[in-house]
Amino acid sequence: MENITLTFPDGSQKAFEAGVTPLDVAATISNSLKKKAVAAKWNDQVIAVNTPLNEPGKISILTFKDPEGQEVFWHSSAHLMAQAIKRLYPEAELGIGPPISDGFYYDIDLDYKLTPEDLEKIEAEMAKIVDENFEITRAVLSKEEALEFFEKKHEHLKLELIRELDGIITAYSQGEFTDLCRGPHVPSTGKLGKNFKLLSLAGAYWKGDEHNKMLQRIYGTNYPDPKSLKAHIKRIEEAKKRDHRKLGRELELFSINESVGSGLILWHPKGAMIRNLIENYWREQHILNGYDLVYTPHVAKHHLWETSGHSGFYSENMFKPMEVDEVSYQLKPMNCPFHMQIFNSKIRSYKDLPIRFAELGTVYRYERSGVLHGLMRVRGFTQDDAHIYCHPDDLAREIGSVLDFNTKMLSKFGFTEYDIYLSTRPEKFVGSEDNWELATNALREALENNKLEYTVDPGEGVFYGPKIDIKIKDVLGRSWQCSTIQVDFNLPERFDLNFVDKDGQNYRPITIHRALLGSIERFFGILIEHYAGNFPLWLAPVQVEIITIADRHIDYAREIAAKLTRNHFRVHGDYRNEKIGYKIREAEMQKVPYMVILGDKEVEEGRISVRHKGEGDLGSMSLEDLSTRLQEEINSSSNN
Repeated sequence: MENITLTFPDGSQKAFEAGVTPLDVAATISNSLKKKAVAAKWNDQVIAVNTPLNEPGKISILTFKDPEGQEVFWHSSAHLMAQAIKRLYPEAELGIGPPISDGFYYDIDLDYKLTPEDLEKIEAEMAKIVDENFEITRAVLSKEEALEFFEKKHEHLKLELIRELDGIITAYSQGEFTDLCRGPHVPSTGKLGKNFKLLSLAGAYWKGDEHNKMLQRIYGTNYPDPKSLKAHIKRIEEAKKRDHRKLGRELELFSINESVGSGLILWHPKGAMIRNLIENYWREQHILNGYDLVYTPHVAKHHLWETSGHSGFYSENMFKPMEVDEVSYQLKPMNCPFHMQIFNSKIRSYKDLPIRFAELGTVYRYERSGVLHGLMRVRGFTQDDAHIYCHPDDLAREIGSVLDFNTKMLSKFGFTEYDIYLSTRPEKFVGSEDNWELATNALREALENNKLEYTVDPGEGVFYGPKIDIKIKDVLGRSWQCSTIQVDFNLPERFDLNFVDKDGQNYRPITIHRALLGSIERFFGILIEHYAGNFPLWLAPVQVEIITIADRHIDYAREIAAKLTRNHFRVHGDYRNEKIGYKIREAEMQKVPYMVILGDKEVEEGRISVRHKGEGDLGSMSLEDLSTRLQEEINSSSNN
């Protein structure tokens, strides 16, 4: 039989007989790898480990430690759960069951309302299917065959999906169960083990559209070993305690009121204080880094969105037009077109470049109610946008400056761990291949010059240019997409941007679109969960709570409060006629960093008793000593 040459991630090569599977290849490396293999990457495409290989190419064996391996493992686990559901509830109709971060879910249409006790029954049936160790097989179907098959199964949601598909349709089977799916999957149900847990039930509109039927969504997770599952359950419990929606209510930071509207945030005084601190720091740093601050309207004529292209490719995410003086206007979903107009407001010379416009601009996007989630997914939010217009020769340097600025900004808020992705040209794109190559190389050069590790995401750039995405990691190890740096070939063409170069001719500036924090709302939600509401002193809405033991201490308390306030510290006084223990507990529940407790002794000596939320009783000290301590702690915040 003919031999094929396979190339491994380290560049080494080895010859195998044609028809060899990734599992066979793993066995030649080690029995341990063969046992752990859940999928493989073949020429950058994820495939099943039992797929025959008949051509030379690049191969890597994927285990659960690889993100793509986790996706396959969790996707197969979703099928495992779906099979168990169909056994227990044959009348259930299946929707979709994808892998997600840290697990999977499946949406089902079932008249019977599932309970937490039912999840235990489903888990028990899943364990039986694992023991049965069904081989998981793939079948290619024509559209007609797929429609006929799922019609007989009375899977009407699947039929709806099939009617929307073009090209190859695949289905995966295990035992008596078959599901519409692109795959790939693990080779058998036994490979999934029994370290799974069905976590919760929720309602979910079909396709995320509130006009569709509400389905039941079951969330679950699965790990290769019990220790990892136990650690994950612990993380979930900790995440529940840190849920920004819960803490936002308890700490009086923000609320969402149905009389105002879903996805629209009401910032309460404490939340507004933190937002103000974030935004003031943001503005200050942008000015120091050579940006010009701009402000733009919340609405614009529909014609502007036609010019930018948003009314075409982004219309589903925009609110409907409104008529004003017989002219159509729309709420802005993005700030970009306004910045283009400011650039075009006068003739620009190469001597003016780079020009950097920055704005904390509030935008409005129509999000389906089924996907709205506290501060993380809203309909009105403030984007920390900037557009940089530069000479092509300066592109790499500008991107390098943005990256440096970006990492320092994130560090200020306590985020020093992140994953960076470089996304390259997709199949459909605007601009020339030469420009794409120039921009991609500039992004790569900037990353390497800044000594930042990154992963290339082939073909994942947006249609108008390559980009860098930075996903920060919080204290629980969760990743959050915040920062993005994109080269834009689209809007400069649409708005006919030009600058006059040394030769007197007009040329297009290279345009960089970037956001450092992303949405202020979403970033604030991440901050709440990262710190569990225990914000660093410089961000705490109340830095010092002044607590009196009796009414006769109030005058002295007000004197202390006034002095601290004059020194620019944020102070709140609790002068209520309540027990001292109750007041202290309440201040701790509100996560105030410092408490000043005043009684007869403090008034008589002209001193203060201080408690710290983390350290407990700090004893008696002068007001000057406390002020010095507070200022030193604030100054110790990174990147001041």
